[in-house]
Amino acid sequence: MATRTRLELIEKIEGEAQVLYEYEGERIGFAQIRFLSSRHIEKILEGRDPMDALSINPRVCGICGHAHLIATVRALEDCYEAIKISDKALKIREMTLSLELLQNHFKWFYLTILPLLDIEAPIERALEPSRLAGEMIALLAGQYPHNSYAIPGGITGEITPVDLLEFRHRLEQLKEIFRRYLIDVDLDYFVRCDRIEEMLGKKGDLPQAMRTILDLGWERMGQSLDRFIVFGESGFFISGKSTATRMRKHLDLRYLKEEKIQKSAARLVAYRGRAYETGPLARAMVMKTPLIKEAHRRYKDSLFSRILARVCEVPRLLRYLDETLQKLDLSQAAWIDPGPMPKEAKGTGVVEAARGSLIHQIEIEEGKIARYRIVTPTQWNLGNGSRDNLYPAQKALIGLHRNDPAELVFKAFDVCSVCTTK
Repeated sequence: MATRTRLELIEKIEGEAQVLYEYEGERIGFAQIRFLSSRHIEKILEGRDPMDALSINPRVCGICGHAHLIATVRALEDCYEAIKISDKALKIREMTLSLELLQNHFKWFYLTILPLLDIEAPIERALEPSRLAGEMIALLAGQYPHNSYAIPGGITGEITPVDLLEFRHRLEQLKEIFRRYLIDVDLDYFVRCDRIEEMLGKKGDLPQAMRTILDLGWERMGQSLDRFIVFGESGFFISGKSTATRMRKHLDLRYLKEEKIQKSAARLVAYRGRAYETGPLARAMVMKTPLIKEAHRRYKDSLFSRILARVCEVPRLLRYLDETLQKLDLSQAAWIDPGPMPKEAKGTGVVEAARGSLIHQIEIEEGKIARYRIVTPTQWNLGNGSRDNLYPAQKALIGLHRNDPAELVFKAFDVCSVCTTK
């Protein structure tokens, strides 16, 4: 059978990507995913003082720069044999990171997914929660984006009761936006919900989007490897990997390998030689989120499950923010002096960013950065594997008819080109 190819530039993502579709008849037989630009951040860091990474790394990305900051500070702190950080500083870092996830989730759903489903919604439904989340991060971290308030030993600056009052006011506004626009139920109800029909029967943009996917018959489209991995641990997320037959909680980063490939600036990454999906669907599978387990039981790791999993994180993160805020003790120290940075050390920092697990690794020699490595979620989800070693987005695209919504399937993984290239 003759093979036809079609090269498509994927835009309206963070950066750009190319997808070379290879058709067998009317269906996609294979897809190459290419990232063509390079950022060279790791090279820029070499030879610098380790603390420079705190101001350089948040510039890796304009969307998830805060996740890069938190991963950086965790990598630096891992270089110490022992380090003490107050519970207050840890909680505030968790809160600002959670807010960046929320901001990303709203923008992705309203600016990427709904237009591809031909659903119109006012742009303010993306911009307003994004503005509020940015202001809340700035209240705790001094500015957003590109702050460097997290440093080894804690955070810079002291939070005042007035800051928290303003923070809570905005948090209530975010909750109201969730109820008014995404789905008309309270947070606790939605977190407990485990029936697809209950969710579909409510008012809001989320049920409308999911009903549209069902009406179009796309609910099983985009099925992928059905293997999930989560490296980040926090008060909200748990690490582990999940396959169709088993769940394993312990992960060892020594089994994480990167590989340079031809025709793309992004490296392949694998755990024990296998590709995995990371991100909201992976987190929900590892955490056994009731509604997502039900979606997966019906439609596997499809477009339907992937979109629902990401939006389902919104109420859970809002509730986590509320609970964390209530436990915050402002009398604790913001920063505890950890002493000088070791002259010879290695460290790893892992966080759960909006698109999935983000890993930073640093090696310090003679007091300078000798090597720095950043492994991003997009490397996992949108790797350019071979026909014998497909990555999640490639697998999801294969078999789609030429009239099927390949762009929607691709962007359901959410692409961050600028984070991903080396």
